[in-house]
Amino acid sequence: MKDAKKTVRCAIYTRKSTEEGLDQEYSSLDAQRDAAEAYVASQKHEGWEVIPKSYDDGGFTGSNMERPALKRLLADIAAGEIDCVIVYKVDRLSRSLLDFTKIVETFDQHGVSFVSVTQQFNTSTSMGRLVLNVLLSFAQFEREMISERIRDKVAASRRRGKWSGGMPLLGYTVENTKLLVDEVEADRVRQIFSLYVEHRSLLPVMKELRQRGWTTKQWVTKKGDHRGGRPFTKNAVYKLLTNVTYIGKIRYKEETHEGEHDGIVPTELFQRVQTQLKANGNSGGTGVRNKHNALLKGLIWCKSCGRPMTHSYSCKGNKRYRYYVCGTAMQEGWAKCPAPSVPAGEIERFVVEQIQTIGTDEDLLDQTIGQI
Repeated sequence: MKDAKKTVRCAIYTRKSTEEGLDQEYSSLDAQRDAAEAYVASQKHEGWEVIPKSYDDGGFTGSNMERPALKRLLADIAAGEIDCVIVYKVDRLSRSLLDFTKIVETFDQHGVSFVSVTQQFNTSTSMGRLVLNVLLSFAQFEREMISERIRDKVAASRRRGKWSGGMPLLGYTVENTKLLVDEVEADRVRQIFSLYVEHRSLLPVMKELRQRGWTTKQWVTKKGDHRGGRPFTKNAVYKLLTNVTYIGKIRYKEETHEGEHDGIVPTELFQRVQTQLKANGNSGGTGVRNKHNALLKGLIWCKSCGRPMTHSYSCKGNKRYRYYVCGTAMQEGWAKCPAPSVPAGEIERFVVEQIQTIGTDEDLLDQTIGQI
């Protein structure tokens, strides 16, 4: 007598990159699921059954794995609740060859098979894997081509002076992809420029703005989320003061073009501020490079406030003194964080010495290699 057919628990995964059309009675996700359910029904004689859980990612890109439904799917696979994953097309699961390789490895570890409804192949054979990799390579190529077309469109829009999206600016509102002047905020922007001309330094301007209770631009996204409205930092003040949008221009990378919108800051005032910023030599954190070979750049944190410590230096004569200073103190002043700066050379030597001890401690070396 033949053995009874083993039940194959099938999970259907669906995805759509944008939220457009998801509120319709019958969306793209529904169409994908119907096609997958029909395929499972055709395999009913093999014991295939659709599990009641749904895994739908609406409005999530396939270029990464930061998707809630995908994470739930992988968690259920690890828990042994799924035997087969069904998708409408390969690119619904992922458009990244690297990410897809990781996902397939997870499938293999837990004995889970993978089926694409519209692209017939079997991942258990070498030919099936070859076909899968070819299809996925084309999916990744398509994603990269779409990205290039979007970048080209943004560049063309900026060169014609059009606003091509991004975070709204203080002083403007966005309507139908155009920048319109908000007179109340525009007056604040002009006052911020005048404050810098008066104080000739970023920190006093930042403190004055906080005393007045002024914040960065506030807006509401299409999803209804509230964004912005944060207290000014030195870096935020610097970015505002160097934004050519306020004199009616549009910047794209290193290019500057005349914009369709109205400027809200007089050109003379804007140029005075740029001259003073250049004289102060303050980059506001823009374009920072690790040109001083700071070994612990991005790795060392302030114990007092938990913020990353920034590499900086001071000069006395022909000698340069390097040190690490708390980011809070740099952005908001020393009153916000009392932690002292740390000599860069000494802390770097200490860290290197501690790492070198790994090579002399065989037990510690074995543990380190094991963790890697």
